[in-house]
Amino acid sequence: MADAGTPRRQSLPFLLLYALASAGGAIAYVPFLTIWLPGRMTQLAGTADVQTLGYVTFFGAVAASIGGIGFGWLSDLTRNRRGWILAGLILTIVLLLAVPLAHDIWSLVAMIVAWQLTLNMMLGPLAAWAGDCVPDEQKGLLGGLLAFSPALGGWSGWLVTWPGLVSAEQRLVVIALLVASAVLPVLLLGRPRAFPDLTAPPPVRAVGEARRRRPTGPAVRMWLARLLVQIAEAALFAYLYFWFRSIDPGMHDNEKARLFGMALTIAIPIALAAGRWADRNDRPFLPLVAAAAVSSLGMVGMALATGLDAAKASYLVFGIASTVFLSLHSSQTLRILPRSDRRGRDLGIFNLTNTVPSLIMPWLTISLVPGFGFDALFLLLAGLSAIAVLLLATMPRLR
Repeated sequence: MADAGTPRRQSLPFLLLYALASAGGAIAYVPFLTIWLPGRMTQLAGTADVQTLGYVTFFGAVAASIGGIGFGWLSDLTRNRRGWILAGLILTIVLLLAVPLAHDIWSLVAMIVAWQLTLNMMLGPLAAWAGDCVPDEQKGLLGGLLAFSPALGGWSGWLVTWPGLVSAEQRLVVIALLVASAVLPVLLLGRPRAFPDLTAPPPVRAVGEARRRRPTGPAVRMWLARLLVQIAEAALFAYLYFWFRSIDPGMHDNEKARLFGMALTIAIPIALAAGRWADRNDRPFLPLVAAAAVSSLGMVGMALATGLDAAKASYLVFGIASTVFLSLHSSQTLRILPRSDRRGRDLGIFNLTNTVPSLIMPWLTISLVPGFGFDALFLLLAGLSAIAVLLLATMPRLR
């Protein structure tokens, strides 16, 4: 047994394999939902493609929310993360390859809803598995490694659309192979060291002892902070194209895509460095505070930008900072969940911060942009991120 003062360490090979598997989720949905699906929707719906895509997005978000909570909870009950991850991987790939068989709108919607459920059958237990295996001393490093997920998702979209490399008919096959290549190694080769205290059930309360309720506790603060930052991130993801067009109508689409990919890529070493700093100094939440603050400043810069160079620089500041925040937040959330025996369920509830913004963001945009322009929207989003800074900066240390 290690000395009491010796930091606990999960093996680096497992952490790397786990980060690759986590990236497999982004590889599954980024090119599929952003490239293949809109094109297929146009083929089936014609001029009604935007409206129909909205239906798919809404019902898909509901399915993802239900699947994340439900399958995370089932993996808690069965104590078998690997089995659920493998089953979700197989069904995700099967449905991914079967989607082209849908020849009308509603069968496609049904297929996408089913696919979202199976994808979260894989992702929900996978997220909880990290909580079972990675001690607090390495959660910063884990968060840094998770920054590879959005970048690999974006790079996979670039790969499957490379001219002459993959035909349109073979894109889903290539995506399926990439997802399997990312997820299977940790299931087949991952041998994590066991830390029994990470999976030990909570202590039994004495008879008559009241359950403590802390509505302002760390878990609630972390949930609200992520929700606020995710609203800003979702708005920028959806309306970045239109904002850049308002700044410079001649800006090429490929330049927008390169800027987006640049932000995701630059965020990786910054997240790794920030995560390692948090581990070494036992300050898990300070990098989150800094990233949220820089993200807010980036949006203020976007609101004030009048030229293309200033707009691109401000977006890079926001994009890098928000990616660092979301990656580190995903790992540090594991630190503050109250019950190890309900970790999968609780992470599913945290996953609502990824889906709820898609329901909130359109109303903010419709209310502000037509009358006040993007400047007002970005200032509001900067204010929301500033609230996230206050929530995290005033959170008491857990130890």
